[in-house]
Amino acid sequence: MSGSVSLRVFASAMLLGTAFITPAHAAPSEQPAPMQSVARGPSGLPLPRFVSLKSGKVNSRIGPGLNYAVDWMYMKPGLPMEIIQEYDNWRRVRDADGAEGWINQSLLSGKRTGIAAPWQRGKDAQIPLLARPEKGASTVAVIEPGVIGTIKSCNGNWCEMSFQGHVGWLSQSLVWGAYPGETITD
Repeated sequence: MSGSVSLRVFASAMLLGTAFITPAHAAPSEQPAPMQSVARGPSGLPLPRFVSLKSGKVNSRIGPGLNYAVDWMYMKPGLPMEIIQEYDNWRRVRDADGAEGWINQSLLSGKRTGIAAPWQRGKDAQIPLLARPEKGASTVAVIEPGVIGTIKSCNGNWCEMSFQGHVGWLSQSLVWGAYPGETITD
């Protein structure tokens, strides 16, 4: 890999609407099996786990240290990242596109954010943000795949999220930033 910096910019957009649109990936009706045991990293925190970027310019390096080349520069504060490995003060992370790299822990936040169905980007899909955590609930807003929101809570099937001031519920299966069956509380 070269030492040149590649830029990866994640832009978010929001569309408002009132019509209910059925998501392409419906949430399964059965409860996922509970986690048996949780792997822990040297920090004592679970691996893998989701975090978000603290600032708008974060370098992702090819190795755990300042002497390693920068592979990506993330330009979006609040972008969710999955920590998959720890080494000293460095965290190996994976983004929603599957790109991996090392980021210093000081540039990461425990604030939970999520991306609405990033795997549906560019497919003219729209996702309803619902007033209640149930199919058929009224639509608060319609969002495009790839939009970043703040996770307020998840009950294992649904996540309450905020997207640019609009608060509502998404099926947890449509959120990259929360594991299937994971519960998150404020």
